[in-house]
Amino acid sequence: MRVLLFLLPIIFTIYSLVDCAGTDVSAIRNLPKWGWILIIILFEPIGAIAYWIAGRPRRPGIGRGGSRRILPPDDDPDFLRKL
Repeated sequence: MRVLLFLLPIIFTIYSLVDCAGTDVSAIRNLPKWGWILIIILFEPIGAIAYWIAGRPRRPGIGRGGSRRILPPDDDPDFLRKL
């Protein structure tokens, strides 16, 4: 149990670092990519948590205005073209 408590923050930090390094520069929010990498490394578990809350790109989903909205037929341009 003690080993798990020691390894869990390290594994989470490494995962966050790899995720940040692999993300497109234009998708990262609030700081430049190098800034988030530096924060993740210097402030080990807290920096990784901050990246997931404030820096990671938002994924399109319900309530976020994603491009996959359901449109009624009279507002759907694809449906209207088929008429």
